[in-house]
Amino acid sequence: GSPITTEERRLRDKKHLNDITAARLPPLHHSPAKLLSIEESIAIQIKQKEAYEEMQAKLAAQKLAERLNIKMLRFEPEGKASMQYREVRDED
Repeated sequence: GSPITTEERRLRDKKHLNDITAARLPPLHHSPAKLLSIEESIAIQIKQKEAYEEMQAKLAAQKLAERLNIKMLRFEPEGKASMQYREVRDED
């Protein structure tokens, strides 16, 4: 036989693979993995841990507020709400 180029061989192998299976590799949406130095890895892990702990604290505060039925309202000392108690007068 005649020698087959690598491109032809690749196409033939791909066609054969398409004939025997319907499985396809998912498209690569992200860049491939890359190696990090230990310092970079530690820095990323510390940032992720801090973000996770902050998120956990917010979630815990929200759950506690819901359990205690605490409502956060705006405080306007110079606004309309502060004057309402002064408008109420005793009839005596």
